[in-house]
Amino acid sequence: MKRIVIALALVLCAAQPALADKVAAPIPIGIAVAQTSNVALFGQEQVNGAKLAEERLNAAGGVNGTKIALVFQDTAGDEAGAVNAFQNLLNRDKVVAIIGPTLSQQAFAANPIADRAKTPVVGPSNTAKGIPEIGEFVGRISAPMTQVAPNSLKQAMKIKPDLKRVAVLYAQNDAFSSSETTTFQDAIKELGLETVTVQKFQTTDTDFTTQVTAVLGANADLVVISGLAADSGNLVKQLRQLGYKGLIVGGNGLNSPNMFPVCGALCNDVLVAQAYSPGAVDKNPVNKDFAAAFEAAYKKGPAQFSAQAYAAVQVVVEALAKIEKETGKKIADFELADLRAALNKSLRTGTYLTPMGEISMAPSGEVQQKDFYVSKIVMNPDGKTGAFVLVSE
Repeated sequence: MKRIVIALALVLCAAQPALADKVAAPIPIGIAVAQTSNVALFGQEQVNGAKLAEERLNAAGGVNGTKIALVFQDTAGDEAGAVNAFQNLLNRDKVVAIIGPTLSQQAFAANPIADRAKTPVVGPSNTAKGIPEIGEFVGRISAPMTQVAPNSLKQAMKIKPDLKRVAVLYAQNDAFSSSETTTFQDAIKELGLETVTVQKFQTTDTDFTTQVTAVLGANADLVVISGLAADSGNLVKQLRQLGYKGLIVGGNGLNSPNMFPVCGALCNDVLVAQAYSPGAVDKNPVNKDFAAAFEAAYKKGPAQFSAQAYAAVQVVVEALAKIEKETGKKIADFELADLRAALNKSLRTGTYLTPMGEISMAPSGEVQQKDFYVSKIVMNPDGKTGAFVLVSE
């Protein structure tokens, strides 16, 4: 019978056969996120969250006494990188599930590969429309922007009740940003606001003079940005430097402390809707524990990408534990194909109390989440570090 093994277990078995007979091989779970390229700022946050989950879940007993082993593959920042990472995890590393990739654009390319291999995918940060529809084995624990984005617009209207004129800017070469801006533009219309200009840019751009000039010329009192951390940070900086004084709402790409050094003190007061807040700990002991552990490990507070990666690992581990409880079989006694199928089914049953609050996954693979938040960026006096401060629940 085929066993679920990884390279570490093979080395252990060869060196100490007596010990290997007593200790079950760790259960391999794939982590396919961007560790290089312009997306690495997001990916590193995910690596931090996933590693913390591995450490703490194993310390708590793993899967009913069997440890997990995260197998990391770098997706870089493009579709080819994600495809290569998925293929390695599926065919070489024989993982039971894949958590990733970082970008929605990568998910549309790589997720079908896992679906054809009948291996569960749990998207930690894929919020574009259509992700769960990719296939039966594709799911996500990252809420789609249709659920999250309108909250930041509503908060902006509370801050400035006479707000009316909105400028929309988005990265046209990124699938997530293109999807997110559609959500924002629909919400702007539904809330009775007026879109006065729509400006496109590239995630690789550094000069936004044309876009900022259009915003100023349109006399906008709110700017909505959909892009990644570096380009969005530069855009925020240039908006302020060239004289824009109105409100700024950022999409999920601005939901990262890695943009703080880019726009510095000019990041202040940008509003971001979030699926996670480190400040929401009063009624969530899991988040309280996670936030404290993250701070101790990395000397900074956790951001959404770290929390979602942690939650993705947690959900997979809890789903594996449910399989053993319901079948009476140890994970190591399953054929790999049977385990992957059972895990896909298990992921879609029950609820999970995570750092993001209570979540579940529908049979379609879509996440169901109760709580969302809006925070504003508050920079520290050093102009390089700051925090997302909760302003609305």
